[in-house]
Amino acid sequence: MIIHNLGLENSILNQFVLELRSVDIQKDRMRFRKNIERIGEILSYELSKTLASDTKTIQTPLGIKEMHIPVNRIVLCSILRAGLPLHQGILNYLDTVENAFISAYRVHENGEDDFKVVVEYLASPSIQDKTLILADPMLATGKTLENTFAALQEYGKPKQIHIVSVIGSEEGVSHVNNVFPENTHLWIAAVDQKLNNRGYIIPGLGDAGDLSYGVKL
Repeated sequence: MIIHNLGLENSILNQFVLELRSVDIQKDRMRFRKNIERIGEILSYELSKTLASDTKTIQTPLGIKEMHIPVNRIVLCSILRAGLPLHQGILNYLDTVENAFISAYRVHENGEDDFKVVVEYLASPSIQDKTLILADPMLATGKTLENTFAALQEYGKPKQIHIVSVIGSEEGVSHVNNVFPENTHLWIAAVDQKLNNRGYIIPGLGDAGDLSYGVKL
């Protein structure tokens, strides 16, 4: 897997991640969602540099100009519900993509720390020979992305895979590296060192879905 950890570079991206982590700033749900959306824009811009392009000739009011334009056929799949702001950020820049959505969530049986990932809903176009972008803001254990990719198999085999995340753990990054094709690209804004006993990223930022949309029952 090719890992692009943009948080290692000095840029405004780190300011947005700081605000996501701050227990004071993240109380503003609208700002929290907007920061995830803006991170999605930055990551998708960097991702776009790796896409195939073709030359297109356009007529301007004063002449003719040739430009290099991305030509990949892209399917963007986001994991509900936390992935929605990230999905929108990517869509703001890659606005001609096809869209897929999947409901994948953790189930802790009997209150135990161990959990399984349950997939209950999936809507997707064909991904055969297309570029697949998987958007999941929190790459904790990597099991959700693994199960999501497995569920998408019936929709075809993608030509290329990109994973877009806000924060991951070293363990989660290692897991997806082991289960995804070796030419998969990971675009991420920060990687933290560890997980707690329930599989949440430390220091992380908390539950991205709850912070975006409110606590679930």
